[in-house]
Amino acid sequence: MNLQRLPASTAGLVFSVLMLLSTRVLAVEVTDNFDLGGAIRARVDQDSSRGVREFGIDTLMLSAKYNSDSWIGAARYRFYGKDYPYQYTHHFGDINFAEYAWIGYRFDPTQQVQVGLNQIPFGLQRLYSDTFLETVAFTMGLEDVDEVGAKYIKDIGDWNLQTGYYARPAWRGHGTSNGSTYSTVVTPGDSYVDGGSRNVERNMFVARLARNVQMGAWKNEFGASVLTSTLYNLDTHRDGQRYDAAVHYTGKNGPWNVRLQYTRQTMSLKNPMGDNQTISVGGYDGTYNMATRGNLYQANASYAIPGSYLGGWIKDAQLYTSYDLYVKSDPQFRNTQRWIVGTSFSLKFLSIYVEWREGRNDPYIGDSSYAQSLAAGGVNDWRGQLFMSIGYYF
Repeated sequence: MNLQRLPASTAGLVFSVLMLLSTRVLAVEVTDNFDLGGAIRARVDQDSSRGVREFGIDTLMLSAKYNSDSWIGAARYRFYGKDYPYQYTHHFGDINFAEYAWIGYRFDPTQQVQVGLNQIPFGLQRLYSDTFLETVAFTMGLEDVDEVGAKYIKDIGDWNLQTGYYARPAWRGHGTSNGSTYSTVVTPGDSYVDGGSRNVERNMFVARLARNVQMGAWKNEFGASVLTSTLYNLDTHRDGQRYDAAVHYTGKNGPWNVRLQYTRQTMSLKNPMGDNQTISVGGYDGTYNMATRGNLYQANASYAIPGSYLGGWIKDAQLYTSYDLYVKSDPQFRNTQRWIVGTSFSLKFLSIYVEWREGRNDPYIGDSSYAQSLAAGGVNDWRGQLFMSIGYYF
């Protein structure tokens, strides 16, 4: 890992947030809490259809969190490289980027504002599923997305309102691709993306309203979200538009947890030659095309296994399954599907995930047509792979 590889803009943002958090610690209030931490993770990948049998270091994460009666903040930076799927790089740390870096102010226990690189308030929060890979929504740039802007959060009884304005996506980190960010964002396609576009997203407005409802033994949340933004094309110098809307539900009854979401995506582009059916997006050191219009259906269910086992060595175990279907509006495009079944648990001081993943026209699961799977489609067959994450969090 070479810290000198950090781009000045991204590294400066993270450093500034860390300094602001540290400065607040010097206020020496009894309620102040400042934590430094992180994680190092290894991974196992097995995909017999592609001859993949790999074990290696996956991620190094460094994070900071500050909390007091009024001031709050958090930052996290990630490092990758050398081992699969980044075996094309020479050193661990050759790929690095910020996940989030924000500072906020809590006006009272019911409302706060966050400024900086923070998560957009769209759909199920914070994540759409219990899976390690996350869902197709992350691949589309809707789930776990951190942009640069300001967010306001307000609790009103059983209601929760979140609104945000984001002037721009995250600054690029370091890598080999235009998609050198943690979140999936609109970005110019790399040279290997056939039919790639050159758009950037700006001026994003997001609003989310949710209500908690108790129904017998079930604790439920019903909510709706809207998102709009400008999609500026670097070739035509014209602005397109993005409109996304979603409704979601989450329910919890003892060890059972259910999450459901429906999202409608509509993008109107100003690409050259009137090619408006696909747009290039990227993250995690890669870019690919995505269908601009369609309906995304998602479902996740999990069961938390109570108690501990083997003398307390194994605890916090859960079983989960997740299914996603992106139905593209263009009748010539093949739909994208993802199904995952897995388990997660703590093994003494380690956090373990084991997943069997199935994907169809999914750029993240076994499809040789990585750059086109989320757009026109890939091989259109189900492809499976086994994955394991072994993490130590500190």
